[in-house]
Amino acid sequence: MREIAVFSGSAHPELAEEICAHLGVDLHPVSVRRFANDCLEVQLQANCRERDVFLIQPIVAPVQEHLVELLLMLDAARGASAARTTVVMPHYAYARSDKKDAPRISIGGRLVADLLVTAGANRVLAMTLHSPQVHGFFSVPVDHLHALRELARHFRRHDLGNTTVVSPDLGNAKPASHFARLLGVPVAAGAKERFADDRVSITSIIGEVAGRDVIVLDDEIAKGSTVLELLARLREMGVRSIRVACTHGLFAGGALKRIADQPDVVEIVCTNTVPVRPDETTPKLTVLSIAPALAEAMRRIHNGESVSALFDAQ
Repeated sequence: MREIAVFSGSAHPELAEEICAHLGVDLHPVSVRRFANDCLEVQLQANCRERDVFLIQPIVAPVQEHLVELLLMLDAARGASAARTTVVMPHYAYARSDKKDAPRISIGGRLVADLLVTAGANRVLAMTLHSPQVHGFFSVPVDHLHALRELARHFRRHDLGNTTVVSPDLGNAKPASHFARLLGVPVAAGAKERFADDRVSITSIIGEVAGRDVIVLDDEIAKGSTVLELLARLREMGVRSIRVACTHGLFAGGALKRIADQPDVVEIVCTNTVPVRPDETTPKLTVLSIAPALAEAMRRIHNGESVSALFDAQ
């Protein structure tokens, strides 16, 4: 069997180190140089020839910087005669650009998928893409994982006898329903209309939430405008307590503090698909690790085993 070689970009080296610790392999170094004209040069500092190469890089802020870095890593692996190169992308920022909902706009999710394949990606391992159709943007195999198991394992420690899972919108209702089944609780959903990146309106909640302990589940929290709008509606409907959960805790522009400052929010839970800055944390925040899940998926990809079996057993 071919040897495995794992490299990490600069977006989230802590996650890459944790993944390699679970795999029991070395994380090989990567050199990134910036020239005087602001161009980048990437060198993979370990042998890739005829190896099964994994490049770990979530596409997070600064998004364009980390994307170009990943493209250069892919090109370097292909030029070094890697047998296969798998992009391990815990967060794909351009997944939100998944449709043409206004005249003369680009569909960034599809374009960036094409760029990754053109640069040399043979396979992609992703976590909780923003919408199902993004999977189809890639012309190479995509293993699309989710963090619902990790989130459910955390919340099972609480008394769930009076709990309802709430999705901020109908588009996220299917994952929310799956999550609710894992917990054995009912589900509700908001009726949301988005007017801008940071301006949304939730007019009603479909489902019974009055007097309930609710878990708000979303795929990612960026500016937090959707969550804050939903909290206002839930408050009007007389919920007893609120916990907020997501896979990707981006928390841009002080979103984490704004949510944590809500007195009825008991806890905020996210995973470490993206790094959370230590100076932006709060006692209400719990960060769960998805490194074991990604490591197991990488092991199965390397050994030619089923990745979907990870979820069939849940």
